Amino acid sequence: MSPLSLDLLRTFLAVHRTGSITAAAQTLGLSQPAVTAQVKTLESALDRPLFDRLARGVAPTPAADELARRVAASLDALDEVVESELPADGAMHLGGPAEFLCEVVMPMLAPLVRDGLRLRTTLGLSDDLLADLAGGRLDLVVSTIRPRVRGVRADPLYDEEFLLVAAPEVGNALRAAGGEVGPRVLAGVPLVAYAEDLPIVRRYWRIVFGRRPAMAAQIVIPDLRGVISAVRAGMGISVLPAYLCRRDLEAGTLVTLADPEEPPINTGYLAVRMGAQARPAVARVRAHLLETFRADPLY
Repeated sequence: MSPLSLDLLRTFLAVHRTGSITAAAQTLGLSQPAVTAQVKTLESALDRPLFDRLARGVAPTPAADELARRVAASLDALDEVVESELPADGAMHLGGPAEFLCEVVMPMLAPLVRDGLRLRTTLGLSDDLLADLAGGRLDLVVSTIRPRVRGVRADPLYDEEFLLVAAPEVGNALRAAGGEVGPRVLAGVPLVAYAEDLPIVRRYWRIVFGRRPAMAAQIVIPDLRGVISAVRAGMGISVLPAYLCRRDLEAGTLVTLADPEEPPINTGYLAVRMGAQARPAVARVRAHLLETFRADPLY
């Protein structure tokens, strides 16, 4: 196989995995016209179309799916050989949700940083981070959703439990007014939420109370650390992940308002781009996080 043919296959696989000419160009460090030209050259050589052009991105044809299945493992293996020869002191790029990365993951990585790990982080929503991972802009992603992205491997990392919490004075007042805390009692209480559509609250209400929440958010803060700060100050109730509430519950600055037999739980994943895991820094961080989470009974 000539070097040109190998380049064509690499470009094809990048487009197939990212679903976008633009993203593939960013991954490969090429211009969009260059990627488009290489795809057309490969299509001409194979005498069949590989992608259908969409309003946003491209969709692989059956021929493209079959070609990707046949060449991906070999190209990834070759890339792993190349990646393993890169300098070991290159920075490792990690993405994840802001609160979880800052509160939980960063302290876990302290030993590796003290040992010389160079780390760069990107904070954001899982869908965006996984797109960056597939596009080669990140090496690892802690994802709150199960990744279903071509060229990405994901391992279950942790289960986070969600709690309905309030400041002690708010909790005491609710219990005094209505006995058992349920939807009726909570309907008139100020709600602090992460977003207007109450994604975490809605899930808790559906699983624990079997219905949708009847109230709207009085306070919206798009950072769970801000939400817990407001709840701690007595500004309202909220549903928050247990990892974020742990210290406040131990100190008595927050209380839980319900104790369901089966609290809502969300599984988080550690996702790595195929080929990148051969890099020493990526492999170290990935192995360290998997081992640390599995050894911690809280996760």
